[in-house]
Amino acid sequence: MWPDGAGASPYRLCGATAASPDPFPVGSWPWARGSVGLAQGAGHGSRPGGRPEIKADPADQRRLLDLQGVDTALAQLAHRRRTLPEHAEIARLRGTRNHLASDLVGADTAVSDLEREQERAENDLEPVRERLNRNQHRVADGSVGDPRALGSLVEEIDHLKRRIDTLEDSELAVMEQLESATEGRERLRAEAGELDTQLGLLSTKRDRQLRELELEMSDRQVLREGIVPLIPAELLRLYDKVSATHAGIGAAELRHRRCTGCRLELNSADLRAFAAAPADEVLRCEECGRILVRGPESGL
Repeated sequence: MWPDGAGASPYRLCGATAASPDPFPVGSWPWARGSVGLAQGAGHGSRPGGRPEIKADPADQRRLLDLQGVDTALAQLAHRRRTLPEHAEIARLRGTRNHLASDLVGADTAVSDLEREQERAENDLEPVRERLNRNQHRVADGSVGDPRALGSLVEEIDHLKRRIDTLEDSELAVMEQLESATEGRERLRAEAGELDTQLGLLSTKRDRQLRELELEMSDRQVLREGIVPLIPAELLRLYDKVSATHAGIGAAELRHRRCTGCRLELNSADLRAFAAAPADEVLRCEECGRILVRGPESGL
């Protein structure tokens, strides 16, 4: 527990009082002008116009800044976890890999089709070659004595040779296409392998960073769990309510007459009212509505 009147706790983190975009315009706050406070175990008073007055020990109010520091750090860590550059790069590479997988399916199909076509061409050639060999053997061994039959056989041999030339040309064209398709498929496979390697390395790097961020968030959560029980329940509820509608910043320090939540300087009337307010009165910024915590640098 931090001593009353002490400065910022060692848990105060950078960014706890950083300015944050305010989604609610000036003048839209239900409490309008005036402050709200809480006294631990005390009844509630009322400000003019029915605004509740809440009281809290100054030390408890300062603990809100410690809590805000931890909550801001947690929000920053969660943002880093969501926006790691590796997320976008992995998504991009996975998209490329998916397109490549589709291309590989097409390449495999083309190679398979050409292999079957080459096999058919070879099957078409085989019987023609066998018939040519038989006819050439019959002519060569003189087994055909009839001149007319021999002439027909010679003509058939010429026809078979032309047929073989045509079939071989067709087969050669298929073989060239198959060679090109196979090379294209191998290139795609190499690209896919390279992408898989990159994805593996990026995933490892991303997972390592996520583990580190989770550990940091776990440490901050432990700090938060140590601070929360020290803050009165009603003050904590007010802080949570304001945080929910103010980009996660429910409490801000009043420093050099400025609210460190909205970065606006208080006007003279507000400064006089805040200077006259009891130390245990919980103040609210009249511009952004956040809880204002006074300190040695408030300028009151």
